[in-house]
Amino acid sequence: MAIAEYDVVIQRDAMSVYDFLLDARNLPSWRAGVRSIELEAGAAGTKGAVYRQTIAGPGGRAVCGEFQITEARPGAEIQYRALTGPERTHGGYYLSTEGGNTRVRFALECEPRGILARLKSPFRRRMKAEVCQLEQLKSVLEEQAAP
Repeated sequence: MAIAEYDVVIQRDAMSVYDFLLDARNLPSWRAGVRSIELEAGAAGTKGAVYRQTIAGPGGRAVCGEFQITEARPGAEIQYRALTGPERTHGGYYLSTEGGNTRVRFALECEPRGILARLKSPFRRRMKAEVCQLEQLKSVLEEQAAP
């Protein structure tokens, strides 16, 4: 099993960060490779909601996949799992308040299958790069808060 996690402290309150993360339409603004996203089923931002996203895959070609929100606790956590696509990851965003700031931890877990199971190092590096994109989330949210 491959696991990756990363955390940052964002100078925004927990509900602002939570609301931004819960709105999947914001993913392209901070996650490299996410080209488009749309709601497929359920109510947006609620447990059970299913989203279809197009991401940049190997060689830059578009890869489609779906994910479902499996847990949504306001101001505290959002969990999801991939339903389709090349990698069946599950993970989440975990928020905690630190004064007027919010610590966000992004954790991913995946059991590589097929060829990915034999390519553990590149797979783990890619997962680590994915969670480290929280630095971009921090930049986006803190720029929004700037006067």
